[in-house]
Amino acid sequence: MSDERLTPSGIPIEPVYRPGDGTVNYARDLGDPGEFPFTRGIQPTMYRGRLWTMRQYAGFGTAAETNARFRHLLDAGQTGLSVAFDLPTQMGIDSDSPRAAGEVGRVGVAIDTVDDMHVLFDGIRLDEVSTSMTINATAATLLAMYVVVAEERGVRASALSGTIQNDILKEYVARGTYIYPAEPSLWLTAETFRYCKEAVPGWNPISISGYHMREAGATAVQELAFTISNAVAYVRTALGAGLAVDDFAPRLSFFFACHNDLFEEVAKFRAARRIWARLMRDRFAASDAGCRLRFHTQTGGVTLTAQQPLTNVVRVAVQTLAATLGGTQSLHTNGYDEALALPTAEAATLALRTQQVVAFESGIAATVDPLAGSHYVEALTNEVERRTLALMADVDARGGSVAAITAGFFQDEIARSAYEYQLAVESGNRAVVGVNRFADDEPVPVVPAPDYHALEAAQAARVAAARSVRDARALATALDAVSAAAPHAGAANCGLMAAIVDAVRARATVGEISARLEAAYGRYKPA
Repeated sequence: MSDERLTPSGIPIEPVYRPGDGTVNYARDLGDPGEFPFTRGIQPTMYRGRLWTMRQYAGFGTAAETNARFRHLLDAGQTGLSVAFDLPTQMGIDSDSPRAAGEVGRVGVAIDTVDDMHVLFDGIRLDEVSTSMTINATAATLLAMYVVVAEERGVRASALSGTIQNDILKEYVARGTYIYPAEPSLWLTAETFRYCKEAVPGWNPISISGYHMREAGATAVQELAFTISNAVAYVRTALGAGLAVDDFAPRLSFFFACHNDLFEEVAKFRAARRIWARLMRDRFAASDAGCRLRFHTQTGGVTLTAQQPLTNVVRVAVQTLAATLGGTQSLHTNGYDEALALPTAEAATLALRTQQVVAFESGIAATVDPLAGSHYVEALTNEVERRTLALMADVDARGGSVAAITAGFFQDEIARSAYEYQLAVESGNRAVVGVNRFADDEPVPVVPAPDYHALEAAQAARVAAARSVRDARALATALDAVSAAAPHAGAANCGLMAAIVDAVRARATVGEISARLEAAYGRYKPA
């Protein structure tokens, strides 16, 4: 009987590692923390100097409910906000549209106008908190709304800090919340890069995301290779829009998942920094600031089980250790009940406490990259890097990520990995505690759901009320300016972001702005 052990990415694991098995050239591959190629971290002191930002992802139907959760988490010690939007908001559909029926507020907060955004951040100082928004096709509009909320409260845009996800390429692969075809979507992304550089310099205009591909079934190696390949496409788009690499590269951010294999995940994060640093220096001549891979991590939602949900507390703790041992800059920890419903306040607080225990009691923040030099960790880091680069070369040979996505390559590879993982679980070759090992007959708990019908009706009424008090002439002028600028997205001085900001000031809805962009760009239809 074979005793072969593999990581979830299929990397063979030796029974024991000895000197030489994880050999690295210290000067070339490791160096010191804060120094190229940043394998050991992007800051010289890492968590000794400043802990990672602790975020809890939240979005609950209405802006008022979500604001209450934000305040609860801030009072509990959270250090950054993270907003989940509902599907209509993500898809550029207003809550009173027939196309939004049955979806308003179900997987996040419904935001239709800037007045909803005001309620969402009521009582929260926008110049004192960092806000991350998981929004893609409508990212430019939601960023504009955040800027206008700040402006109307007397806060300068230059004082804001945070991130919009704005990663449209992975939507064609793993999530599906796209609106426009890839090319105009990429130019719209470049427009946000330019706007943030000029008006919101403390803002990250993109969070290039492997998380959702991992949730769809990608391995750790596929997550890295496909995410970094997408990042190359964004860099090339921005350069094509006339931006210099160091105008935007230092503000690029990434978003990765963290699963249960602690050592593979640590190796993944260390390899990611090294790959990105070398790629940006060698291919794009970026400065050291543009070579630093800064990333947010979320513990793996797909790893949570509805069976024995309290077991998820342990999974999240292991994943928290892996993310922080790997050097993340920001972390969201999932609630133990998220396989059942939106997390309860109790579960969200416990998830935050998990980060706080790791930060203040585990000792991992006392020194930088504490697993460095481990024969196993260094060997695994090298192998993750080697396999990632090989897969990226395959993507390049297919014409780059846009061509590979259009041809279905990313999707097919992820689907294959997801299928193989499911077969391994069903056969018992991959253990999942509470599911195929140590299961019991306890029923899966039921978490009461909100009255979404009433919520939808109330939000639709709110949109109607907002429409009734607007200056129709000012609104029409602002929306016409969006239409005029849209075909020139990405070009210098096209004025599209300024036009979107003006439309938001005039109380245009997310759906109205999206409709003008769709008229210019068309709607993406997968083959």
